Amino acid sequence: MMEKSLIDYLKLIPDPRDPHGCRHPLWLILIIIIMGMMSGYWGYRQLGRFVERHRRELITRLKIPKARVPYYSTIRQVMLQLDYQELQNVFNQWSKQYDFSSSSEWISIDGKSLKNTVTNYDNPKQNFINCVSAFSHQRKIVLGVKMMETKTESEIYVVRDLIELLDLTGVVFLKG
Repeated sequence: MMEKSLIDYLKLIPDPRDPHGCRHPLWLILIIIIMGMMSGYWGYRQLGRFVERHRRELITRLKIPKARVPYYSTIRQVMLQLDYQELQNVFNQWSKQYDFSSSSEWISIDGKSLKNTVTNYDNPKQNFINCVSAFSHQRKIVLGVKMMETKTESEIYVVRDLIELLDLTGVVFLKG
């Protein structure tokens, strides 16, 4: 069976934006966000700089029509409206295509805060989404992700859920 690409899975996520005036499909913006974050660009403006810096390569590789890349404001709009649970689900469906049953693997577990998802700026106990991921050092890929809201869940429980979701045995876990 031929493996589906991450882009194939990203195309399954419903677009929360008003379809009028959308220049770019959701999957395109999401893959650019993922590529930018993997390259160390965090936040809307930094991701916008990533797009401008790699404009030609993105247009060529992703076959962007009319050579129009998304601006940081489009990236911001998508990140504010995105259903992160749906993104988590499709990413984990994609990653399950790969066999991770190798023993003696080293897996790092780490959480990152998505500060652009803050919903209560004026409250000292702000709520935002955290993304906990499992990374294989030997394969150099992310095996799975689990999202959590800071005010409703503890990262410890999310890490346990992620380990259970991945069904890994015979591996060494490292806390990032």
